[in-house]
Amino acid sequence: MGIDKDKSRLNAIYKPRPAAQHRISAVPVPSPPLTKEEMQRLVQQLEIHQIELETQNEELRQAREELEVSLNNYSELYDFAPLGYFTFDINGVIRQVNLTGAQLLGVARHLLVDTPFTRYIADAQGRELFPRHLASVAQNSTPQQCQIRLKGEDDSIVFTQFRSVRVDGSSKKDGHVRIFCSVVDDTIARRLKEDLQKSHDSLESTVSSRTGELAGTNKLLAREIEERKKTEESLQEAYSVIERLKDRLQAENIYLQQEAARQYNFGEIIGQSEALAQVMARVEQVAPMNATVLLQGETGTGKGMVARAIHNGSVRRKRPMITVNCTALPVTLVESELFGREKGAFTGAFARQIGRFELADGGTIFLDEIGDMPLELQSKLLRVIQDGEFERLGGNQTIKTDVRIIAATNRNLEQEIRTGRFREDLYYRLNVFPILMPPLRQRSEDIPLLVDFFLAKFNKKNGREITTVPKETIRALQQYQWPGNVRELESVIERAVITSQGSTLQVLDRFDSFRSQEDAADKSWQEAGEERKWPEDIKTLVDLERDHILSVLLKTGWRIEGGSGAAVILGINASTLRARMRKLGIVRK
Repeated sequence: MGIDKDKSRLNAIYKPRPAAQHRISAVPVPSPPLTKEEMQRLVQQLEIHQIELETQNEELRQAREELEVSLNNYSELYDFAPLGYFTFDINGVIRQVNLTGAQLLGVARHLLVDTPFTRYIADAQGRELFPRHLASVAQNSTPQQCQIRLKGEDDSIVFTQFRSVRVDGSSKKDGHVRIFCSVVDDTIARRLKEDLQKSHDSLESTVSSRTGELAGTNKLLAREIEERKKTEESLQEAYSVIERLKDRLQAENIYLQQEAARQYNFGEIIGQSEALAQVMARVEQVAPMNATVLLQGETGTGKGMVARAIHNGSVRRKRPMITVNCTALPVTLVESELFGREKGAFTGAFARQIGRFELADGGTIFLDEIGDMPLELQSKLLRVIQDGEFERLGGNQTIKTDVRIIAATNRNLEQEIRTGRFREDLYYRLNVFPILMPPLRQRSEDIPLLVDFFLAKFNKKNGREITTVPKETIRALQQYQWPGNVRELESVIERAVITSQGSTLQVLDRFDSFRSQEDAADKSWQEAGEERKWPEDIKTLVDLERDHILSVLLKTGWRIEGGSGAAVILGINASTLRARMRKLGIVRK
């Protein structure tokens, strides 16, 4: 406050007086003299003020230097900026431009100043757009944008982006409107964009084409997969079929080996009798058909051979004929033998077994001694005949089969129905085409032919050369009633071949006591409702047969079946031997 007061006093002292006052008073009025202390204080204040002025001058000098540096820096930033900077007036005349803008147009900077910008625009559309753009910028305080193609060096086209703004402090009103524009060279970006678009279009085309190809490939692959699945399913099915056929062939092989090991009574049906001719006529009628055949007749009349003749005359002859002897099989195994069994179906069933019906698929099954089939299995057999399907024992999978059934029995099935041991509906299913086999006593004229056949067979078997058969022997054989039929005749001839001396057949069995048995011979088999009983006066031959069978059984240790069994030695089936043992009362003690 003291400095300001002193300054005021100094100003008052040195303040010039007005001219009028000079004219009025030519003599100055002296001021009161300053004291020494006031003078010293005033000098100090002047020195301080001088120092402050010098300090302010130094600050002003430094600020001016900094301003010059900033202006230089700004000038460099302005000139060498990556963008082109232009300043236009309202008419589009270039007022200022940086080096980048001049290089953009390929013209020296001093040649651009004060020239119309439209002369550097490449097309009419841009020349029309530019004035409208400037007018819009002048009227608005917000930045405006546009795209203009310019003529570059060597008349090249430069794609640019304009961003323009009105400079503050200018108007239209004074005619000094300035417009500042930043110009971006968009050529490379545009070309890159075009190249990118072309690449994109090319890629889209490639992708579309490839997608089409892949779609086609996928369809092919899908079809291939589907075909592969079908092929795999077919292969799996074929494998299953092969497995079934393999099991079936193995079972057939075992069966055929067993069949080959058996000895048939004779290799073919031998005889010329009227009774046998009638049988063969019916065989010729039914063989080509698929009808079920029921063969009825006494044991040993050749029912098995007739069944094979029917099969060989049918369209199924290329498939096997499977034989099942219902008497020879234990009751507990009949079902598994007929229909097969699964592993574990019962104790001891360690593996799956194919049944005879499955084995005979496409062929023929011969059910021998059908009258002895257990009643509980007859319903299952009826289902196979009616529907052609069954299940293995212990299994739940239904198996289809196509077989022709030939059944045979030595029982009177009508009597069995009356006693409740055979199903009536099964009988009618089996009795489609019945054939009655005549006993040997009704075709005695065939005995000489059979004797010759068996003689040749056992000569070869035993290494003998018996060539003569006495007429008396033939006559005796023809007069005998043959309760065992052809099998019994075969046994008699084999014994005679073994015991005969020389080249003449000598039958040691006595047949002269059987000539008066016309009643027993004429009694037809099918009329007998019970087991046949033969007259007392033929017991001599019966006793001889019992003794012979008993001796063979003792030699084999009572073994009936097998290669060294009594049935093979006697030349008869095991079932026949068991039947003869029951009839003759032969029981192992």
